[in-house]
Amino acid sequence: MDEEIKGKGVSRRDFLKGLGGGAIGTAVVSTGLLDTGKAEAYPTEATGTRRGKSVINLKVNGRGYRLEVEHRATLAELLRDQLGFTGTKIGCNRGECGACTVILNGRNIYSCSQLAVWMDGKEILTIEGLVKGEKLDPVQEAFIEHDGPQCGFCTSGQIMSGKALLLRQPNPTEAQVRRALSGNLCRCGNYNREVAAVLAAAKAR
Repeated sequence: MDEEIKGKGVSRRDFLKGLGGGAIGTAVVSTGLLDTGKAEAYPTEATGTRRGKSVINLKVNGRGYRLEVEHRATLAELLRDQLGFTGTKIGCNRGECGACTVILNGRNIYSCSQLAVWMDGKEILTIEGLVKGEKLDPVQEAFIEHDGPQCGFCTSGQIMSGKALLLRQPNPTEAQVRRALSGNLCRCGNYNREVAAVLAAAKAR
């Protein structure tokens, strides 16, 4: 995982070295957003247009974007500060609490621990992307019905982890649900209701 990302010159080792004891810089990613409505390849000469920045293409919630990002910017910063998907919460900013969980190519990840430049060509699903028109996703509905949210700060991350599990395993056991949610910390200690919500969503599907 320490190899340089092709064409970007940023490695996981460089990223971790820059954490400085776990604190990730909160600099806002640069401007330069262009919503294309589809993911399309960018010309080679467009990359590295300015020092410390690269142009990437990615899909978020089914829509393609072409934009310029700083090499030090995280995926969480890209989603929140550049694209406005603030349902992705930043809690610890150290890849421990799970509040920033999103689904990347079908797998749940901590978005605060991923560099934005690593997302070139990837597909990302955030909490906003679960809603279809005015209809909530079954996991969202189940969280409401089973009083899953308490303070609500961890809720979007919990829901995304539950959704990712159901994408992999439509009929999970309680043990599988607990394991899937184990990477998401709930400061209110509402785990039993959150587990019950995911199990109910599986039955609803």
